[in-house]
Amino acid sequence: MSSFLTSLDCHCDNSYVTRVQGDGLIISTTSGSTAYSLAAGGSMVHPQVPGILFTPICPHSLSFRPLILPEYVTLRVQVSPHSRGKAWASFDGKDRQELQAGDELQCTTSLWPVPTMCEMDSTQDFLRSVREGLHWNMRGAQSTDGPSEEHPINNT
Repeated sequence: MSSFLTSLDCHCDNSYVTRVQGDGLIISTTSGSTAYSLAAGGSMVHPQVPGILFTPICPHSLSFRPLILPEYVTLRVQVSPHSRGKAWASFDGKDRQELQAGDELQCTTSLWPVPTMCEMDSTQDFLRSVREGLHWNMRGAQSTDGPSEEHPINNT
């Protein structure tokens, strides 16, 4: 909602991680990895892998890549005091909260995970979902005919 890059100072427990400069940051459980985080360049992570995803959204630095952190850490994200504009926090795409310079969020995993139901087992369901829902690594079969005049091979 701001025309400026967001500027967020991030800490993991008591260690400084980085200053996010870009369109934003996604913090997700592994069960949320195939939603918005994947679209922003994050990894697909099996939901039973214990962790917290830390995925930049359109970062200003090409070397800024997603992280997967242990599930037991506390992430603290603060709107930098030097930020040129406000920031917004959105929770599961629903409620949006305006944040001013100096405001911070603390993120931890719950002690009580949400139970899920499986058709088969979690691994088979996850892999089927990735294959069928995302068409992961699916492409049309190659022709066995070889090159034709309509589709010549360009060796230049």
